Amino acid sequence: MEALQTFINGLSKLIWNTPSVLPFMVVLLLFTGLYLTVRLGFVQFRRLGHSMRVIMGHFDNPGDTGDVSHFQALSSALSATVGIGNIAGVATAIHYGGPGAVFWLWITGFIGMASKFTECTLAQKYRVVHPDGSVSGGPMYYIEKGLGPRWKWLAVTFATAAAISSFGSGNAIQAFTMADSFRADFGIPNWISGLVSATLVGMVILGGIKRIGKVASKLVPFMGGLYVFAGLVIVALNIQALPAALEQIVKYAFTPPGMIGGFAGSAFIHTLTWGVKRGIFSNEAGQGSAPIAHAAAKTEEPVREGAVAMMGPLVDTVVICFMTGLIIVVTGTWNKKYPDRVNFTAKNGITVLKANAGVRVNGRILPADRLDGTATVQNGHLQGARLVRNDAVIDDVSLLVDNRPLTGRLTVHGDTVRIFDASGHKIPGSRCWIAGRMALNGSPLTAMAFRKGLKPIIPWGNYLVTIAVFLFALSTAISWSYYGDRAVKYLLGERAVLPYKALFTIVHFLGAIFSLELVWSFGDAALGLMAIPNLFVIIYLGGRVKKDADDYFARMDEAARQR
Repeated sequence: MEALQTFINGLSKLIWNTPSVLPFMVVLLLFTGLYLTVRLGFVQFRRLGHSMRVIMGHFDNPGDTGDVSHFQALSSALSATVGIGNIAGVATAIHYGGPGAVFWLWITGFIGMASKFTECTLAQKYRVVHPDGSVSGGPMYYIEKGLGPRWKWLAVTFATAAAISSFGSGNAIQAFTMADSFRADFGIPNWISGLVSATLVGMVILGGIKRIGKVASKLVPFMGGLYVFAGLVIVALNIQALPAALEQIVKYAFTPPGMIGGFAGSAFIHTLTWGVKRGIFSNEAGQGSAPIAHAAAKTEEPVREGAVAMMGPLVDTVVICFMTGLIIVVTGTWNKKYPDRVNFTAKNGITVLKANAGVRVNGRILPADRLDGTATVQNGHLQGARLVRNDAVIDDVSLLVDNRPLTGRLTVHGDTVRIFDASGHKIPGSRCWIAGRMALNGSPLTAMAFRKGLKPIIPWGNYLVTIAVFLFALSTAISWSYYGDRAVKYLLGERAVLPYKALFTIVHFLGAIFSLELVWSFGDAALGLMAIPNLFVIIYLGGRVKKDADDYFARMDEAARQR
């Protein structure tokens, strides 16, 4: 596990932090969105009204080629994007990048609308219709058909990355965050939550895109509406803190603070990177995943579905993600520590430091600051060492074994920590609990913001986040399974789809029991490998989309004038 963690962390850093001054992936994502925004004449603003009319069914024709309606295609894509990124991803961005990350996440959403418009138009334009009338589409098809057969190797590269990414960002991360929320709120072991959700996911994905579309079209509006409504209530209850919160989001976007509480960011690029990284993780603009769902829409007009698709980043990032970030900042939970209790196991990311050491700026822990030796524990109190979780020192630490204060010692060598009682008997980490005031990260941070924000009217606001996490994680995993099975079908044919679905269900369970750092690093790495080829291709083919868009909207404008 340690070797796997090291490899995946290294790959994620190579993709997202190289070079360290201005990371390549951040530049590529921002450049693509800005370039397409200008190239298409700010289509995300000028044609927003047309997009809404299409979604409302004004142009639906059941006889058109495709598997699902415009609304069902958008719901399927949104069910994949409106997920853990909106809850845990935004919280993680603020934890590491500070409130300013929300600003860059918001900007990523706006310019991502142009990227989503382009890639989903291409997916419709170059989709494949099978003999049974079903369709397949996505970047692997528009790379091969749009660039020509000699570029098939790039299409294969994308499809391979998409299949791998479906196990990470679309599956394991969703399962872990859902299980972590149930652990934090109800004390349910991660493996039980993972088993239940994996069973539900498996039952739905066997039905294919039509069943996924039907489930998503009912689940997405309900869960999104409930979440946003609760968020608006929190903002209303904390309206006096709103101006200061907005000021922090804008101010810290360009001049991030130093180390504050759980916040481990300190530099502008650090904040920018976290905002963009979590922005694309949430809305998937330019990643190449949503085009696979939008290719299945019933239409003969590729640009029409592109107009529908650009609503995805608007709903997902500009509205829902911003709402999460605003709640965390307006309630002041982003830089505070709260009582928590976790097992002393590797998956909880506990680091043991020397007694006088601490966490450096950007979450760095110097090797010289790590404990390599023995620390004593007397009646639950740790002596000669400090514990770190979520990039912050745990305050008021108490070590418990079977709910009784521990008297014994810890021996630390590298990443290996062994726990012994007063008689010298070794105690498994799963039996040793750490209680104390800890910095929060991921969905527990968002849950605390909801709990604090809704406290004047209800004492259980955090449970709304738990419900949302469960629904978001379930719907995202279901939709991402379709992305993965289309990629696998492109690579290996129809015979490989069923084994893929079985493996997808197994990985969903495994994601629930792995560590936070491992799961998120894997998701980030796979996301980057998937996005890079797609971003270059949509830049190259942007001219064709511009030509098709001008023709389509000219016809629509003429038809409107005639009415």
